[in-house]
Amino acid sequence: MQTPVSPQSTKLASLLGRSGLFTEAQVAELLERQQQSGRSITDVVVDQGLAREDQFLEALAKAMGIPFVRLADAAIESAVLEKLSTKAVFQYNVIPVSQDNGTLRVATHDPFVPGLLDALRMAAGQKVRLALSPAADIAKAATKFYGVGADTLERMIQDDRIELAPEGDELKKDLGDVDQEASVVKFVNQIIWEAYQDRATDIHLEPMETSLRIRYRIDGVLHQTPVPAHLKRFQASIISRIKVMANMDIAEKRLPQDGRISLKIRGEDIDVRVSTMPTVYGESVSLRLLMRHSGLTGLDKLGLEPNDETVLKKLITKPYGILLVTGPTGSGKSTSLYAWLHTINSIDKRIITIEEPIEYEMAGINQIQVRSEIGLSFAMGLRHILRQDPDVIMVGEIRDRETAEIAIRAALTGHLVFSTLHTNDAAGAVTRLVDMGIEPFLVASSVEGLIAQRLVRRLCKHCRRVKVPDPDFLRSIGFPLDRLEEGNIYEASGCDECRNTGFIGRTGIYEIIVMTDHIRPLVVARAGSTEVRNMALKHGMRTLRHDGWTKVLRGITTVEEVLRVSEDNEDLAET
Repeated sequence: MQTPVSPQSTKLASLLGRSGLFTEAQVAELLERQQQSGRSITDVVVDQGLAREDQFLEALAKAMGIPFVRLADAAIESAVLEKLSTKAVFQYNVIPVSQDNGTLRVATHDPFVPGLLDALRMAAGQKVRLALSPAADIAKAATKFYGVGADTLERMIQDDRIELAPEGDELKKDLGDVDQEASVVKFVNQIIWEAYQDRATDIHLEPMETSLRIRYRIDGVLHQTPVPAHLKRFQASIISRIKVMANMDIAEKRLPQDGRISLKIRGEDIDVRVSTMPTVYGESVSLRLLMRHSGLTGLDKLGLEPNDETVLKKLITKPYGILLVTGPTGSGKSTSLYAWLHTINSIDKRIITIEEPIEYEMAGINQIQVRSEIGLSFAMGLRHILRQDPDVIMVGEIRDRETAEIAIRAALTGHLVFSTLHTNDAAGAVTRLVDMGIEPFLVASSVEGLIAQRLVRRLCKHCRRVKVPDPDFLRSIGFPLDRLEEGNIYEASGCDECRNTGFIGRTGIYEIIVMTDHIRPLVVARAGSTEVRNMALKHGMRTLRHDGWTKVLRGITTVEEVLRVSEDNEDLAET
């Protein structure tokens, strides 16, 4: 028996035909699939690969005689936004975009939801007309104008109560699938979920006098996240929930605390390091998101120039010696160390690391976590590692003289040691070790290479645009004008692909000093970092700025990015 065709299906078939995108056979197949799945026709079209969502909705809007709008840069008046409740906006995945002569124009990606128009008219209390817009546009605009978790917050306000879910197995569930009943649990999950989707590495919840500010660090730069207006009211409950998840004392609000949360997001294991700090207006909470496996990358993915990559490969395959990577916090030192280990990891090498914390888990490598509360420091761990017959040792950071002495002893007795130091440039690592009390002749004989690095944001290839350079400005910052013929200089613009930041991801800029026979005598003679640096420059070292200019001319990053992460006086020695 043939299923009767409903008037709704007949109307939809007519509209699909008038869109000009499908044949009659395709229209019939789309309708059948839509009825079987119960999903929106837009989702079915996209899943079948027959058209992009924006392409389909634009053609459908034309066939229906209604507007098609993109909301990326839309400026919607607050009076218009107030016409629909937050609950209605998130329940129906719509957003009011304009009002004209008493009629509210509301954007949706699925105009065929049964009863949608009537429900919106009732919620708005006035006439409503539809417009079409991609679902992602609507979701982003809703977060932008109403704030992250706005629907959850409204439910909390309506209930006027907040329930903290008991600590348990739900913390290990996938945040993409979990359906939490407690509103505050859902709100915290939404904060972490949004940060994950935005590629954030840190989340900061900062109490202000009249608000609770939430900021994400994306590609090394902080971005403020829109939050609902009444979020401050639930500050204590939100912070308490995070403390429960991190196994912290929720009653202690006067002292700083540290904790850790283990989560799964879309099947990926994530460790969240939590730190609380008492401030004038309440506890400030910082969450560091560590993807356990996303940091495992090869040497070819670090952004090294071909010559530098060749030099570094020789250094990390030496049989013994110390290789130090330097730079400030957040400059990608740990990622570089893991890339080195990943490159040389093999069945015939015993590799042991001691770290604080273990940021990425690596198969085939013995990793030790520093535990200062029980006396397991870098120095103590390193001393015992030497009894474990290692070939390669990675020390998370050389912080004190004792750790430095043991690392040098390890290098001098036939081990290859990788570690980090907090210095501004590569040459500064030499003076730092000497300042720690290490004899210069030991530094000269054990250290094989020094690498300084910074991270610059990568330009979005979809929206970057050529910039006409100002020669006077370039000359003032030491940019080599004679290299302008090598390529164009680009600037950031902003589009949907990069969430209107103009950048997607980061890459490294580097300077590498190989401890040669020209440099070792300077170290033994306690020469300053400037002398070491000048000698390295004479023998082919490229500074961070020089490497940065190369990436600017290749269209990878901008002049402003290189200036942001490197020192003003870096090129003085070259002039």
